[in-house]
Amino acid sequence: MPNLREPEFDDIRDHPGFHAVRARLGAQAGAERIGVSLWEVEPGQAAYPYHYHLTEEELLIVLEGRPSLRTPAGWRDLDEGEVVALGRGEQSAHQLVNRSDETVRFLAFSSTGEPDVVMYPDSGKVGVRERLPDDSGLRASFRMEHAVDYYEGEEPPPARSA
Repeated sequence: MPNLREPEFDDIRDHPGFHAVRARLGAQAGAERIGVSLWEVEPGQAAYPYHYHLTEEELLIVLEGRPSLRTPAGWRDLDEGEVVALGRGEQSAHQLVNRSDETVRFLAFSSTGEPDVVMYPDSGKVGVRERLPDDSGLRASFRMEHAVDYYEGEEPPPARSA
């Protein structure tokens, strides 16, 4: 069984500016529709790019440190123990960054079990995520500038033969 005090970090993110580790506690405990993740973010790093979800809601609880939260309203520092709800849609775009000198730890709860579409305003991307319980399934990202018309490449059905 997963333990908050002795987490098994099963998602290691190591990209310049985005070094963080995550323990997917909900999945480790066997949950299928409730996501709970423990995140640790090193000083000077972001947990993830600025984004918003079209189907998923999130709830963040700061356990240790003072992360900075970016939203469409700008930046603000969060306090230990602070709880932040992030709904769906562009008005709930967010990014958590550790601009302090200490490691930040936070819990992220999320509605899951349904496919999600994630928008990345800074890079003009859209991500499609299947969100199966074991975190497998379709995971693809595309640039919005490459969007095509709904009927692009489609052919009408063949005529009925007499």
